[in-house]
Amino acid sequence: MLMVKIRAPLIRRATIPSDGEDLSSLSDENSPVPIRKTNHSKLLENQQPMIFLLSSLFVLLATILSTEDKITIHFINRDGEKLTTKGKIGDSLLDVVVENNLDIDGFGEYETFPKVHKCACEGTLACSTCHLIFEDHVYEKLEAVTDEENDMLDLAYGLTDRSRLGCQICLNKSMDNMTVRVPEGVADARQSVDMSKSS
Repeated sequence: MLMVKIRAPLIRRATIPSDGEDLSSLSDENSPVPIRKTNHSKLLENQQPMIFLLSSLFVLLATILSTEDKITIHFINRDGEKLTTKGKIGDSLLDVVVENNLDIDGFGEYETFPKVHKCACEGTLACSTCHLIFEDHVYEKLEAVTDEENDMLDLAYGLTDRSRLGCQICLNKSMDNMTVRVPEGVADARQSVDMSKSS
């Protein structure tokens, strides 16, 4: 009986490069494991137009979505100056004035030297400093006045039959391009309530 000894082929282990190690040092023509060299900078270079296109589309989509839910509002300030701004659907008129830093007394932060004041009640329906006067066609479409808002309006300066508090009026699409007037003066209803309690 003839015995043949078979020798197993020499198998070399593939080594994994450590961080920063050059892959070219691993190439060996006799290596049983082929090492594929990849030019990563070329790969990224080929993807840059696609990355740019996707990011541009994302910015465009975000812009479209953010402008779709906004409407234009015009405020006539006490001095007759017209202030035009954008507001998000669902925000109150008080929010619109504060977020857009409109210079209207009784809304947001304002300064009377040496003190800086905030809106008297910050939209909690405890004052009347955000009193606004609406046009007839807009006023007719507003939600009904609550008893609490009516109590505060009774103490507002320059009350009219079209007066409402800005903190209670939330924007909707039908209000686009509406004009609201700021009354000639502002009264803090909390002071009136406090004075009546003390007497």
